[in-house]
Amino acid sequence: MDYSFLQHYWWFLICLIGGLFAFLLFVQGGQSMLFSLAKDEKERMILVNALGRKWEYTFTTLVTFGGALFASFPLFYSTSFGGAYWVWMAILFCFVLQAVSYEFQSKPGNLYGRNTYRWFLFTNGLLGTFLVGAALATFFTGSDFTVNKENMTDVINPVISRWGSEWHGLEALANPRNWLLGLTVFFLARTQACLFFINRLQDEKLVDRSRKFLLYNCVPFVIFFLAFVIWAFIADGFAVNPDTKEVFMEPHKYFNNLIEMPVTGIVFVAGVLLVLFGIGKTLLTKGYSFGIWFTGSGTVLTVCMLLLITGFNNTAYYPSATDPQSSLTIQNSSSSEFTLTVMSIVSILVPFVLAYIIYAWNSLEKKRFDVKDFKDDGHVY
Repeated sequence: MDYSFLQHYWWFLICLIGGLFAFLLFVQGGQSMLFSLAKDEKERMILVNALGRKWEYTFTTLVTFGGALFASFPLFYSTSFGGAYWVWMAILFCFVLQAVSYEFQSKPGNLYGRNTYRWFLFTNGLLGTFLVGAALATFFTGSDFTVNKENMTDVINPVISRWGSEWHGLEALANPRNWLLGLTVFFLARTQACLFFINRLQDEKLVDRSRKFLLYNCVPFVIFFLAFVIWAFIADGFAVNPDTKEVFMEPHKYFNNLIEMPVTGIVFVAGVLLVLFGIGKTLLTKGYSFGIWFTGSGTVLTVCMLLLITGFNNTAYYPSATDPQSSLTIQNSSSSEFTLTVMSIVSILVPFVLAYIIYAWNSLEKKRFDVKDFKDDGHVY
């Protein structure tokens, strides 16, 4: 395990966590439909409590994603989180709203009313998913920052990274490509939420309505996804000369990465097919309810491979549109070899943690969820 292997290993782990997070965003997708899919108080209670048993997985995965980036690629953390802080603060605020809403909406003496907290959940489902997608799109489109490591010797102002815009990350919303991925993530989350409801709910009206909503949301999801992927594959990408470390624009860089790394390309195509199979099988086969597992697995694989090609094969994973030579790569932004080695040893525990999550998930999913379960449940959201 040399230094290069460790850098690639940790970028793969981060991409995998990103894929898992994209799957778990079905919680946010379901929250965005609380006032459209559900028609009365009883149905809203069912949706909130079905999603409430899963929201902590999403929140924990987001924190793990940020923590892994901080530990393995600290220069990215300081550059992006320290520069584009309005975007990241908005995302964090949306997820804090979610946590507060689930814990306090049914508390005795709630002064704001239950619906106030449900609107907070709706906000998290709408803005949280879109902003996450728009922020990740900058891995392909670039951001407005510069990096100068020589500033570390400046006693008065030892700031390595500087953001070029006073909008501090919000300027990314001016790029239509970032909107495409933001809308892709938003409609993907809603699509997966429909599949989750079909799989887990016992209420026939909600299940039938979820099948209709599945069609309404999967169509724009496919359109926005194809638009973003095609645009990303035909556009120039931020390549790195392996000898001189110079960053330059290479035509069709991200598509070339899939071709030059055939395993990555095959897994990407397999992931897309799994997503489409889960959606199509559910739409075409009445009574079929296992689409969430195919689409969910496909989402993890597809997102993981998309993130992978932004860092592997001599590519700048966090490019600077202002100064390409300031772009971050897995080589120039990673922690020391010692730190990555120690972290790699600790990462051996990841399969055990994943096994516990699967066990806990299955324990909560022994039967389909219904309003009758509220009486037997020790905690109602």
